[in-house]
Amino acid sequence: MNLSIVIPLYNEEESLPELYSWIERVMTEHNFSYEVIFVDDGSTDRSWQVIKELKEKSPHVKAIKFRRNYGKSPGLHCAFEIAQGDVVVTMDADLQDSPEEIPALYNMIVNENYDLVSGWKKKRYDPITKTLPTKLFNATARKVSGINLHDFNCGLKAYRIDVVKNIEVYNDMHRYIPYLAKIAGFNRIGEKVVHHQARKYGSSKFGISRFFNGYLDLLTLWFLSAFGRKPMHFFGLMGSFMFFIGLIAVIWIGASKMYAMTNGMPYGLVTDSPYFYISLTTMILGTQLFLAGFIGELISRNSAGRNDYKIETQIL
Repeated sequence: MNLSIVIPLYNEEESLPELYSWIERVMTEHNFSYEVIFVDDGSTDRSWQVIKELKEKSPHVKAIKFRRNYGKSPGLHCAFEIAQGDVVVTMDADLQDSPEEIPALYNMIVNENYDLVSGWKKKRYDPITKTLPTKLFNATARKVSGINLHDFNCGLKAYRIDVVKNIEVYNDMHRYIPYLAKIAGFNRIGEKVVHHQARKYGSSKFGISRFFNGYLDLLTLWFLSAFGRKPMHFFGLMGSFMFFIGLIAVIWIGASKMYAMTNGMPYGLVTDSPYFYISLTTMILGTQLFLAGFIGELISRNSAGRNDYKIETQIL
């Protein structure tokens, strides 16, 4: 099979028939063998009913329905597990991504030997309340990840099948799939300018909280890429350093008191000095950080079930 087209969605009943008809036309024109995998993320409208109607008309439709709303990343994760195409293309269901871009993305993977190609919506039709945070977010993501992409969060992307089978997309990490791919050893990452269309039906699910959550997820991913399999290297180093500084400070305070006592100078008790308590606190914090690293090491070696989602039904 040439293509698996993955479409996560939430309350997009109006756009689905038009989107699928568009995809079907493009696939036929280019003689692709394909499957379209819809993931209904707990929609409360008629989206699932529309998907079932599409399935009755076309054998290319597959679908997963979650019992509740989990988010885009879980939808991609579950779809990636069942995808069978040589190239996997992800796109949004709101008609803002054009299926006409799919053949060019496919060719970049197959003929130009990219592992991943990300769309770049160079000209956007979103309000400034969305475009400005997006520019700030992408600038930060480029700096942290070392990947020179202009639009990390573009839903239109193409992947070699090996990529989606070797990465784990969880929480809200769909924004950072290129970074996840790089961490997994897939370094041939490209970019293509794609056409962005104004939303035709429904309303955007973008909220300001997604902007802040994106930065928190980026920080998490950086930490996991650097220390995820070896948290002791981070916490243990910090803890040991703080404990050592605290210990040196306590010894210095004690030595200064001894020097004053042996030379007939006013010395008082060691506990009279506020620096003694600061040093003691530093040692305690250092010990706690060391233990946090040790516990993190144990958890990282035994974690399971991070991507366990309740699926109500499937169409395969």
